[in-house]
Amino acid sequence: MRTVIFAMFVIGVLLILRDMAKIVFLGRKRKREALQFDGGPQREQMERYAQSFQRLASTFYAMPVRRESFTEQETERILGETEKAVCARCAKREICWKRQRYQSAQLGNNLIRALEGGQQEEIMAAQGAWFDLCQNGARFAEELGHIFTRERQNLLWNNRLIEGRLAVAEQLGEVSRIMQQVANDIYSITLAPADREEQVRKALARKQVLVKQMWMLDKPQGKIQFFLTLRARSGQCVTLREVTKILSGIFGSPIAAARESRVVLSREFTTMLFKEDVNFQVLTGVARITREAESVSGDNYLCSNEGDSFLLCLSDGCGSGMEACRESESVVELLEMFTASGFSRETAAKMVNSALVLQRSEGMFSTVDICSLDLYTGICEFLKAGAATTFIKRDHWVETVSSTSLAVGLVQELDFESTSKKLYDGDYLIMVTDGVLDALPPQREEEVMKELILENTSTAPKELGRALLERVLSYSGYRAADDMTILVAGIWKK
Repeated sequence: MRTVIFAMFVIGVLLILRDMAKIVFLGRKRKREALQFDGGPQREQMERYAQSFQRLASTFYAMPVRRESFTEQETERILGETEKAVCARCAKREICWKRQRYQSAQLGNNLIRALEGGQQEEIMAAQGAWFDLCQNGARFAEELGHIFTRERQNLLWNNRLIEGRLAVAEQLGEVSRIMQQVANDIYSITLAPADREEQVRKALARKQVLVKQMWMLDKPQGKIQFFLTLRARSGQCVTLREVTKILSGIFGSPIAAARESRVVLSREFTTMLFKEDVNFQVLTGVARITREAESVSGDNYLCSNEGDSFLLCLSDGCGSGMEACRESESVVELLEMFTASGFSRETAAKMVNSALVLQRSEGMFSTVDICSLDLYTGICEFLKAGAATTFIKRDHWVETVSSTSLAVGLVQELDFESTSKKLYDGDYLIMVTDGVLDALPPQREEEVMKELILENTSTAPKELGRALLERVLSYSGYRAADDMTILVAGIWKK
């Protein structure tokens, strides 16, 4: 009996020591893991890199700015060069450029400014005033015109270089911002509270799922986001749907896995991102037709589910055919790449504009029409550059979102027109290119398009787009004078 009691005592002590050891070693492990995310030198190094890029961007911004006209010094240099070429052997040089220097400089300056303005009447008036003063007026004006054209070309080239520097500066600034954001995001990850992790671990263990580690991600708007390193027990087949159902019960909110996650858990540990599920879902449809005698449309579009948001983009290339298609395709691909990399919609559009400005020698410019819908709140942000009107259908009325800004690729400092609207369950977004509205009666394009939208009773986005395109074509005798694209998105509560 004493032996049994002693054995039970020893076993009890060993069990207690085992549990204490687990607590100690787990605490040390947690401490070590927490240190990896504790701001330290890694974050400081990342922030220093970001600051370096920002300083480099500031250097580019501090360089000379774009100019549309000559400075006073440049005007004096043009006049001086013309004087040397034309007036060097003129008997009246002393009178014109010494005794009457102020009058000659004023009339010469007026002639240069008139050439800059490009108005023929002003140029003729300035030349007439100069001819009254100078006996070699025609020759002087001709030589001045040659020198002006050369210097004007130099000014244009300098402006192109300045635009290139501004484009680089803007991109460097955005890279700096992204690096700072990455530094903040990395260190917003913390170990999950021990009780919550244990709750998740036990609940999933009952489904033959082993949890190795759990991390919580601090994000704005109070949305639940966390990482789980987990695997299925050997020989078990566990779907991700089963896992998210259990997690939803634990957190009291619908939980979904990131889109990149696998459908079925394997026997190997893998780390997955889980987050609070969105409130809205989007279905899209597109209807399009190419311009007559063309085989390729110059319009391109993008529909992308970004997880927390849904992105719609429509771009109309200049003209039609293969060249226009390449232009708009380049815009859409760059926008997709930048937004997928974490850039905001407006920043991505500015980066695309900068890229097109840098290669504008090829004449690239396209419209940009972006709709970004927050799938949690239903707030849709619209960003337009040279794009046609967007229509929002809700029950028995239609609202419009218009723009008057230039297309991307034309100027470096492009002002994108942006606005936001709250969308609700059952709303439709209808985005169109210029070819659609141009086919409708002049001066009443938007009103007619509203009527066509209200008359249509289709609920499927694809059918709605096709029906609208057919009605629009009926106004032009079913002949497309330009590429036409109608992109429709329907929004519903999940």
